[in-house]
Amino acid sequence: MPDLFLQIEQDGGPTSPPPLPEVEALHLLRTAEITAARLIPWGSNYTFGVALSAGDGPDTLAIYKPRAGEAPLYDFPDGTLFHREIAAYVLSHHLGWHLVPPTVVRDGPNGVGSLQLYVQPDADQGDPSEFWGQCLPEIERLVMFDHLANNADRKIGHCLRDPAGRVWGIDHGLTFNTYPKLRTVLWQFVGDPVSPGVLDDLRSLRDRAPVVRAALAPHLAAGEIDAVFNRVEGFLLDGRYPRLSTRRNVPWGWW
Repeated sequence: MPDLFLQIEQDGGPTSPPPLPEVEALHLLRTAEITAARLIPWGSNYTFGVALSAGDGPDTLAIYKPRAGEAPLYDFPDGTLFHREIAAYVLSHHLGWHLVPPTVVRDGPNGVGSLQLYVQPDADQGDPSEFWGQCLPEIERLVMFDHLANNADRKIGHCLRDPAGRVWGIDHGLTFNTYPKLRTVLWQFVGDPVSPGVLDDLRSLRDRAPVVRAALAPHLAAGEIDAVFNRVEGFLLDGRYPRLSTRRNVPWGWW
């Protein structure tokens, strides 16, 4: 997927979105006026880059995915992909990993959908496959996140580094299925032990299960939430990343 470098024209020149604290970003996403929208012309579902205006400051960029623009899929219930985008943010937040940009439910120009803070990719990051093939702690957390969320679409274009070097994951509509669906390009931890720090975070998530379940409940079916915690328990019992199959676990159009 091509990198997305959105720009807003202000005073005759483009601006980049400013970095925002999480609480401030969530408030902005929920309350700011959507002043412009532009269709992003790739992908199987309708996705829009939008400008958010909250007063006298510069506009902020966000990604809007309306429910009305979701293509029907045989293996995901209709009209639920935008909720899965939000559930991915909720799970990442409660893990304490903050890998998914702040994402909320929002009514937009094309109806209800997900609205996610836009992350500007680093334009000088070099060869993406070289960076994302490393065994770094932040990449391991993204790998574990994909296992827990049962991510069916972790392509290299859905992995971002911002100009500060922070790792992000985007495009999480195909997640949280109750059946095994994992498809990923991040294979470097296959068969390895899960690091102690990641296991500690899984134990913390399990210990706070009632709170996490309540946060996920508006976005996922009960069985889908149960499946998340079943996967958590499986990793805590086994302590290793599973073997993957080149026939079943590689995303279509993997780039």
